[in-house]
Amino acid sequence: MFSKKQLTFMVAAAATTIWQPAFAEDTSEDDISLGEMVVTGTRSETSLRELAGNTGKVSEQEIDLINADHIEETLARVSGVNIQRGNGAESLVAIRSPVLTGPGAAGAFLFMEDGIPLRAAGFANNNGLAEADYEWADSIEVVRGPGSALYGSNAVHGLINVLSRPPSLDLERILDVTVGSDDLYKLKGTVSDTVGKHGYRVSFSGTDFGGWRDDEEYGQQKITARHDYYADNGDTFTTVFSAFNLNQETAGFVESDDEKAYEDTSLMKTNDDPDAFRDWHSVRLHTRWDHVMANGDILSITPYFRDNRMKFRQHYLPSRAIEENEHTSLGTQIAYYMDLDGGHKVIFGTDLEYTDGSLKETQQRASYTAFGKNRQQGTHYDYDVVATTIAPYVHAEWQLAEKWRATTGLRFEHVNYDYDNNVASGTGEADGSPCFASPSECLYLRPGNREDTFNDWSPKLGIVYALNQDHSLFANYSRGNRAPQTTDLYRLQNQQTVGDMDSEKLDSIEVGSRGTVAIIDYEVSLFYMKKRNFFFRDSDGLNVTDGKTKHRGVEVALSMPLFEQFDLAVNYTYAKHTYDFTNTASEVLSGNEIDTAPRHIANVRLGWDVNPRSRAELEWQHMGDYYLDPSNEHKYDGHDLLNLRVETKVTEKLTLHGQVKNILNEEYADRADYAFGSYRFFPGQKRNFQIGASYSF
Repeated sequence: MFSKKQLTFMVAAAATTIWQPAFAEDTSEDDISLGEMVVTGTRSETSLRELAGNTGKVSEQEIDLINADHIEETLARVSGVNIQRGNGAESLVAIRSPVLTGPGAAGAFLFMEDGIPLRAAGFANNNGLAEADYEWADSIEVVRGPGSALYGSNAVHGLINVLSRPPSLDLERILDVTVGSDDLYKLKGTVSDTVGKHGYRVSFSGTDFGGWRDDEEYGQQKITARHDYYADNGDTFTTVFSAFNLNQETAGFVESDDEKAYEDTSLMKTNDDPDAFRDWHSVRLHTRWDHVMANGDILSITPYFRDNRMKFRQHYLPSRAIEENEHTSLGTQIAYYMDLDGGHKVIFGTDLEYTDGSLKETQQRASYTAFGKNRQQGTHYDYDVVATTIAPYVHAEWQLAEKWRATTGLRFEHVNYDYDNNVASGTGEADGSPCFASPSECLYLRPGNREDTFNDWSPKLGIVYALNQDHSLFANYSRGNRAPQTTDLYRLQNQQTVGDMDSEKLDSIEVGSRGTVAIIDYEVSLFYMKKRNFFFRDSDGLNVTDGKTKHRGVEVALSMPLFEQFDLAVNYTYAKHTYDFTNTASEVLSGNEIDTAPRHIANVRLGWDVNPRSRAELEWQHMGDYYLDPSNEHKYDGHDLLNLRVETKVTEKLTLHGQVKNILNEEYADRADYAFGSYRFFPGQKRNFQIGASYSF
């Protein structure tokens, strides 16, 4: 952990890239205007009017008002997104999906910063959003469902792109301090300016949380440095460096036979695994060079580097083993942008990445047998993997007629893993001796040295019809693919067969409309998706590699002014996620709802501009009930939360802000599940307060 005095000390190294002009004027992103610009779909600014699909966006103004302790608070206002908080900085994500868990979950979503994946393909982590610098983001964009042809592995159910804040035109220096309930202390700041052709911004944030549960606390630090340069010949260079550090003492699940145990406040404060922890460090660097060709085309080259290291105790599994994983990557994104006569656009590109990674899992507790599985003390897995990704693609937009615009795309992705096992292969002890429970096998299966290759095609087809200046209709078909994660392939269990795994594939159809009716800005999307080769862990902790699922639903986003000083925003999702296969050993029946898949999710915000210098926002978060297991025998009832945020500009330099979260003191669970014969809860925090000040100088 770090002391209060260390909050201002941030260590960093490296750089990144962005897709929008460094000095573009801020646009109002609080509505769903057809003229609003987004960048994630094509890695360049595109009007929503021309987008054959969805992109949810949280603006800089909203990010500053929310002043989030966890990215869940920010993304709760995007339809189709459900992020369940674990403990500390941990989380599990759902985008047009159930809240996915286990080995295959992390690979279902693509988390990016300025269009560069936070982690390498094949090395995803469920908690990966924590390392993004959302505290000082310019905006956060979310694409629900498979992305465009520009994105490959992990962009299956959706992607989240955190965009770094560009340099200011004039000198800007901001320092922000927040204190809150349960020993919460936050310090963040930014310095930015433009001098001649050079613009820069350096931002940092630090959080120290003492916690409200036993043996719980964490310290987190982030730094992002960005430099923009405009050359005389019209070339632009954008370099971004990011660093992240987390030291967390983790409070794990509270286990109980009582389905409403989360209402017992004293029980929810307990921590059955006081030795649980998570230490995590990462650095990222990239530079984007945009070169304007003589014919007006643009060549964009973005080399990047990342290094990611994590060590933690698997408090959510019976073995409570220690996992150590790390990977280092070098990569390049190359794209050639062409504007053709007639309003057509074509992008040719290739993504290249080389990654060297490793994983070691060690059980400290004595060997034992539980739930019919033998778990041995000592090393479970110890391996190295070299991964290579080559992914050429083409993305094209065609102006078919005045009101008709089509989007086509195709991506080919080649992923190769070269795996080396550092201990004995098989299901015995790490030294090659038989399992302690011999003649029975131990649970953990270690493949011998091998090489695996996956080749996947991802087609995209979309169309937009402009009804008039205020309304447009869109429809699209897309396929999302992801090669198996390295943990899917090489951290096996004794009932699995080595090499018996294919790429996960999801086919998606979406139709929708966006526009303005009177004073109401709206976007409505309907989707239907089918997935195969779904990799998940059942409620008994066993890996299932051949799952099939269906996903269908509707997402609604509305925003409107109510009176002169009031405004209202509504984000609502209705979705049904079901199994499309039967596996009696895992209690999976075709047609059953997938666990942790609430049908109803809503976020409603009432804003009040008290005066030109003050704003208040009352937020209602609704989480519907959901099943906790594949057999649909156990359920969580859902919850409703009210939060209040206020800020007032006292002077031109001083702004005060405050929050009250969980105003009604609701007893609820941030996350609930049923596994290993017990209800398990990550309890939600009771009513809590924050107050802070931001000073510009």
